[in-house]
Amino acid sequence: MSGCGCGCSSGGSGGPYSQGKELVEFVYNAHGGGVRDQLITRGPLNVVCQGCSKPFEMKTYVDSCPDCGGVHAVAPMNPTIENVQFAGKDFKLP
Repeated sequence: MSGCGCGCSSGGSGGPYSQGKELVEFVYNAHGGGVRDQLITRGPLNVVCQGCSKPFEMKTYVDSCPDCGGVHAVAPMNPTIENVQFAGKDFKLP
């Protein structure tokens, strides 16, 4: 399968339609971690951090708020602002 975030067996729980921390972990681990640092194909998303409410530009499928470090993710199959999920205030990337 290609690196599309399509629901492949990523070794984790959830899938591309998960929410919150489960989606963040899914995208982070998708395709052996090859998706998380890829630039969003449709261009950066101007989002509001769901942890501290400050705006930031989400450039990759898994990205962190520069103000509070809140981790957000969006599935590559539908990278829109409405689909950005937040892992929670206590979540830290490995």
